[in-house]
Amino acid sequence: MHKPTPLKRMGRRFKIAVYIVIFIEFVLLPAAIWATSGTESGKDEAPGRKLAKQAVKREHRWITTDHAKHEALKKDFMSGDEITQACLSCHSEAADQFHATIHWTWLATGDDEKTNDRRYGKAGYSVNNFCISANNMQDKACLKCHTGWNGTENNVNCLKCHGMKKFNYTEAFSDIQAFAADAEEDPELAEMIKEIQAEVKTAVSQIGLPQRGNCGECHFKGGGGDGVKHGDLDTSLMKPNKRLDVHMGIDGKNFTCTRCHTTTNHNIAGRIYTNPAVESSKSLLEDDLAPKITCVSCHSETPHKTASKMNDHTDRVSCQACHIPEYARVNPTKMSWDWSKAGDLKDGKPYHTKGELGKDIYKSIKGEMVWDKNVKPHYFWSNGSQTSTTAKDVIDPSTVVKVSHPVGSQDDPDSRIYPFKIHKGKQPYDKVHKTLLTPLLSGPQGYWTTFNWDEALTLGSQSLELPFSGEFDFVETSYVFPITHMVTPRDSALKCIECHTRKTGRLESLAGFYMPGRDRFTLVDSVGWLVVFGSLGGVTLHGLGRFFTRNGKR
Repeated sequence: MHKPTPLKRMGRRFKIAVYIVIFIEFVLLPAAIWATSGTESGKDEAPGRKLAKQAVKREHRWITTDHAKHEALKKDFMSGDEITQACLSCHSEAADQFHATIHWTWLATGDDEKTNDRRYGKAGYSVNNFCISANNMQDKACLKCHTGWNGTENNVNCLKCHGMKKFNYTEAFSDIQAFAADAEEDPELAEMIKEIQAEVKTAVSQIGLPQRGNCGECHFKGGGGDGVKHGDLDTSLMKPNKRLDVHMGIDGKNFTCTRCHTTTNHNIAGRIYTNPAVESSKSLLEDDLAPKITCVSCHSETPHKTASKMNDHTDRVSCQACHIPEYARVNPTKMSWDWSKAGDLKDGKPYHTKGELGKDIYKSIKGEMVWDKNVKPHYFWSNGSQTSTTAKDVIDPSTVVKVSHPVGSQDDPDSRIYPFKIHKGKQPYDKVHKTLLTPLLSGPQGYWTTFNWDEALTLGSQSLELPFSGEFDFVETSYVFPITHMVTPRDSALKCIECHTRKTGRLESLAGFYMPGRDRFTLVDSVGWLVVFGSLGGVTLHGLGRFFTRNGKR
């Protein structure tokens, strides 16, 4: 029988070795990873998931009262203020607490309406590049979201946040008051008032903790419509599935907003203008009273499995950067707004034009707008706070004015890479004072009625007691929104290659640091290739030496 030559024997051994490597890499290794990956009830579950479950282990909150049984809520109410007084008969401190919060004052922490220190806030000098300003609460359209019964003039509307049933109380009380004078002589009107009163009492009796719809009524529709402002907040989150948001999904954890946005004395945790959401990131293990506003609060700084490479990223990369690959995944969001194009009329009348996403891309009262869906975020270093350009700040109109922008850098130990939406705008500014202007938009003298920029800008400036030279133009602006909602399940998170790749990676615009796969460092690359070729040469020489040595012995 013919014996194979040494060269053939080495070839067979090489093939067997290749088959073994392939079997290990593509069969045994994936099977081992799958077997040890752990499930929600597995022994090797990621610590971050275990901690999060512990933090929210009580799925249902309990209450200690049934408002339907309170005599104070069973009377016939003639106004919203009467409802508030009924609430305060038990919750005696609630109004004083709430009057000190930003949801009432529309002024950021540290600002004081009494001393005219109103630098930040919708009732202050803050501006954006959407509807620009609330004009010291003179713009009535903005006040639809205020928590008073009639703007800021009356008592707190407790049912704005605590009403369990969506009900138009303002319209109901308007009808009651309109019919009351004639009700004594008209049985039909009297019966109608009784029916409306019954609906009011039913709605009032359903008071409870704030639900998603309470928060969403304003925050999902900020900036003038559904999904306009944030991109990660819109009505698709009213009843999302867990593929859209793993925390809020009704087929998953079904969290309410206050599960994370915890509350103390009616102050709701969250970012406010230049103030970060929290001063420091702490897990509930470090501080059991830490507000559950950050991912770290529940998932800790090492949320992934022990020895997972992903845990090495958490000191530099935010959880949101990987777990929110796109925003506006169901409803479109507004990406730009050009006020300089506003004012066009057809046959002397305002008009609007809808785009392919079903949203207005032109509106006479607002100008030209661009919408988009499934948008990849922009990424910036951020320590949780942002700059904020106000109507009192001097700008440079030759550049794009950053009305807001993330604060942070790679040298700041508190900074991480976060995802953001950038909204581009073109809005009026004072050519003499070099400041952004605050036009009055709604009402009989507002721009949406008169289409007169001079009058709207004059009235808007007067409402904030700011100077207006009478000379204006439009300047390009940018405004950023942190992307923190619409968190996808782990199997939809970003893969390594989406950042660690040349030219097309998501972090291509972040410079100043070396990132493997994206950047080239000549010395490191040269040494690396020397090691590769040196190793290959060494293996080759060793193999040849073994071959000739064995051949000579035979």
